[in-house]
Amino acid sequence: MIVTELGGISGRLLVFGGVYSNLQALRALRAYADAAGIAPAQVICTGDVVAYGADPAACVDLVRDWGVTVVAGNVERQLAAGAMDCGCGFDEGSTCDRLSAGWYAHADAGCDSAARGWMATLPDFVTFRHGDRRCVVLHGGASDIARFLWPVSPEDEFAAERAVLERLCGPLDLVLAGHSGLAFTRRVGSMDWVNAGAIGMPPNDGARDTRFALLDEDGTVHLERLAYDAEAAVAAMRAAGLTQGYDRALLSGCWPSEDVLPEALRRGAGAVPASALP
Repeated sequence: MIVTELGGISGRLLVFGGVYSNLQALRALRAYADAAGIAPAQVICTGDVVAYGADPAACVDLVRDWGVTVVAGNVERQLAAGAMDCGCGFDEGSTCDRLSAGWYAHADAGCDSAARGWMATLPDFVTFRHGDRRCVVLHGGASDIARFLWPVSPEDEFAAERAVLERLCGPLDLVLAGHSGLAFTRRVGSMDWVNAGAIGMPPNDGARDTRFALLDEDGTVHLERLAYDAEAAVAAMRAAGLTQGYDRALLSGCWPSEDVLPEALRRGAGAVPASALP
C-alpha cells in the first residue's frame, strides 16, 4: 500500500475521478478549475483516468501536465501490471464484464511504457488536512480498490471500510472516493463519506452532465455538474471503434447495462435517492 501525506490544503478543493479516457470532459474540468482560480495543488483525482473513452494517452498526458494529485484506480493498477482485464469488480459473465473487453483492449493499446510507469507510482491513499478535518482520498474501498459502495449500501459496509482505512491511515473525518460512477454523500458514524462521481460518464440519470465534488473553504461539500462537448467525445469513440454502448450513454445519460447497480438504483425501480442526483 502506498500512502501519500499532503499536509494541509487550504481554500477550495476540487475532487474528481472517472475520467474514463474522455478528453473533452477532462478539458472542460480543467477550464472550470482555471476559471475558478483553483490551483493544481487544490485538485485531487480519485483514479480511473483511463477507461471507456477514445483518448487514454491524451488524458494521461493532460492530467500529468495539469500537475494535480492522483490516486490509483483499478484501471491504472491493471495497466501498470500488464494485466489482461480492467479489474473493475464486475461479476464474471455480466454485461459490464463482457463490454469491458473492448474498451480495455483500446486502453491497453493506447498506454505506452511511460504512462504505465507513471501509473505504477500512484498512491493507494492520499491523506491531508482541510480546515479542522483529517481527510483521505481513495478509489473504491480500502479493503478492495474495486469495491462498489453505493448510496444505498448498508451502513455496516461503510463502517467496515472505515475501520480498514483508519487502521492504515489513522483517525479520519472525511473520505473522498470514486469508482462507482455515482456522486453521493453518506454519514458514517462521526465521519462523512463523499463519492465525487465520474466526469467521463453520466450517472445513469438520463442527462448528459457528469459529476465532480467541490469543497468550500469551510468544508461544505457540493456535488457539481459538468457540461462538456459530449458530441465530440462520442465522435472520437466511434472513430476508434468503441461502439459497445458507452458511446450512446454519453448522449442518453443512461448506462448500456445496469447489472452492476443495486436494484434500488436501477432506472425502472424509481427509487434513486436524491443524494445520488444533486
